Amino acid sequence: MAAGILEINDDSFEDEILQSDKPVVVDFWAPWCGPCKAIGPLVEDLAFTYGDRIKFAKCNVDDNPLSPGRYGIKAIPTLIFFKNGRVVDQITGMVAKSRLEESLQNLL
Repeated sequence: MAAGILEINDDSFEDEILQSDKPVVVDFWAPWCGPCKAIGPLVEDLAFTYGDRIKFAKCNVDDNPLSPGRYGIKAIPTLIFFKNGRVVDQITGMVAKSRLEESLQNLL
């Protein structure tokens, strides 16, 4: 796992994401997903840039079905942006880095 990106699971979701004192981006992904692998380096770059102000986490949907189910995730990769435990934005599929940065700016 890349530096600055937390690997979360169904058990740690509440504490790490919903109770976080910082805004959080959760990357819902799976190892077999091509677009997930493509967006991964973008998320890592952003974690490096914004990691002091925003928490970044990854959740493997194959190993942790409850969390994606709770948020109605039907396709991956899906990035969900949380602030104060609430969903403020969601992006599904491969998008440009600029689109991700726009959502991060809105979180801050």
